[in-house]
Amino acid sequence: MSIVKNLPFEWLVGLRYTRAGKRSGRNSFISFISLISMAGIGLGVAALIVVLSVMNGFQKEVTDRMLSVLAHVEIFDGRGSMPNWQAEAAEARKNPEVIGTAPFAETQGMLVRDDVLRPAVIRGVLPEEEPKVSDVARQTRRGSFNALQPGAYNIVLGIELARALRVNLGEKVTLALAQGQPTPAGVLPRLRSFTVVGIFEAGHNEFDSALAFVHLTDAEKLLRIDAPAGLRLRLQDMHRAPQVAEDLKHSMPGELFVRDWSKLNANWFAAVQTEKRMMFIILTLIIAVAAFNLVSTLVMTVTDKQADIAILRTLGASPRSVMKIFMIQGALVGILGTVIGVSLGVLVALNIDVIVPFIEHLLGVQFLSKDIYYISTVPSDLRWPDVFKIGGVAVVLAFVATLYPSWWAARVKPAEALRYE
Repeated sequence: MSIVKNLPFEWLVGLRYTRAGKRSGRNSFISFISLISMAGIGLGVAALIVVLSVMNGFQKEVTDRMLSVLAHVEIFDGRGSMPNWQAEAAEARKNPEVIGTAPFAETQGMLVRDDVLRPAVIRGVLPEEEPKVSDVARQTRRGSFNALQPGAYNIVLGIELARALRVNLGEKVTLALAQGQPTPAGVLPRLRSFTVVGIFEAGHNEFDSALAFVHLTDAEKLLRIDAPAGLRLRLQDMHRAPQVAEDLKHSMPGELFVRDWSKLNANWFAAVQTEKRMMFIILTLIIAVAAFNLVSTLVMTVTDKQADIAILRTLGASPRSVMKIFMIQGALVGILGTVIGVSLGVLVALNIDVIVPFIEHLLGVQFLSKDIYYISTVPSDLRWPDVFKIGGVAVVLAFVATLYPSWWAARVKPAEALRYE
């Protein structure tokens, strides 16, 4: 109590006006409108936190699935092949961020079986080295990734690609490469038959429907090169990939071309960031609508309290002090609404894996069907910088909403306000 008594009178009056009035129906109505504004701010803040957390969760889930197949960094030799790839790999591992290296060669072609044709990316790898940079070996659902043997011309297909080709383990598919070979009849595509020895499922349609693995030796023969095309690297922290790629470009000898995973998927990440920005703006408008309800609340309060304002002015209160009283009242409503919204939003975001299944069970529906989506649960990734930014925006909007009514209260003339009292 002593702390409250020691507050400046503007705070004391502002706090008193914030409390529910019981003297008249008008005061009760004003307090009800204040509660509605507070609830609106809270719901807007909570909705924005939950939506951004879910979007972050989906982005993280998709990124993790992409990087289970993609390398964090890829290094290519400017000569077209990397004959001494072991030395280059040892040089790359000198960077403390690099935890795995593996050689590869890659091309695009057309996989054919009977009357079905499907475009595919054909990646040549060493089965014993590939687990150092990707999770494809663990994601092989049928057959064995280690069945890729040099000279055997075996192939491991993505599950959607195998389904489209209607092919099973042990059956043959034909690879047609765009790099043709000259014949008396003209240039014809080079063809090679492969035996399906494995089917993997990465959980990302782009790879499951258009990626196939062969042994590196077989890929080199297809591409008519005598060494791997480059190296694939895995890092401790994938988010440092752009910086590590730049460091490797300067530290490793030779004419090398280095690219990181973010450049390989720049369009997708740009689209996700645009969606998040637009969602932030749209849901911020909800907070803004609730915050500017404070304008009507404070205008009604100023109208109701004109006699009180006049008495304060006659007792020596300055227009600035009167303005501060109503700014404190509105700011407190905004801060309380923000605190409620942040608490609710964080609680829901952290427990969405429990809340969503409960709602699905209660309503008898499934939001993400396993038959349609690769992700059957709603993911959530709560990021505290987002929470602080949302809370800050809500408080600022609430403060801005108090400016005009407070300025209007400061302009009340005591004589006119007390004329009919």
